[in-house]
This record gives sequence, structure tokens and C-alpha cells, in this order.
Amino acid sequence: MLRNSGIEVETVYKVNEGRPHIVDYIKSGKVNLIINTPLGRESFFDEKAIRRAAVNSRIPCITTIPGAAAAVNGIRAIRREKLDVKSIQEYHARRS
Repeated sequence: MLRNSGIEVETVYKVNEGRPHIVDYIKSGKVNLIINTPLGRESFFDEKAIRRAAVNSRIPCITTIPGAAAAVNGIRAIRREKLDVKSIQEYHARRS
């Protein structure tokens, strides 16, 4: 989905799939966003290791397809137009 939307992505190994794996990439600063859709009980260890490394490195970690879709939409919006940061009050004052 990301690649089809023109976003540069790289597929990497999960922790139990081989090296270098995602935690290696996170620790080396090569990761900006993680989209990890768990496969159930068999991926529990990987999910825990990935999430721990992401939190420690302050990297967003998305674990659902709807979350990934929202991230893609946000990235598209940022690429399409200049976005300004506003307080909630400023945002709603303009809409009233």
C-alpha cells in the first residue's frame, strides 16, 4: 500500500527471520516509521521486541491496516501542501 502510494519503503526481516532484522535497523537509526501487522501468537516475541525498540527510539509504530492507511493519507497531505501548526483554539476559530 505504501509503495503503491509512491512512498519509499524497504521490507526487512522481523526478529526471528534473520539478520539484519528490524531491531538492528531501528538501533542504527535507519528507520523512521514502523508498520507491523502481527500474525497472532507466533509473532508475540517479534512484536514485543519491535515495539520496545520503537518506543525507546521514539519511532512511530503502527500495528493495524487502518492505522497504516491513515499514515499514508497524512504523508500524502504533507507532500501535497504546506501544513501549519495551530492550536485547537485557532483551528476552531477559523471554522466558526
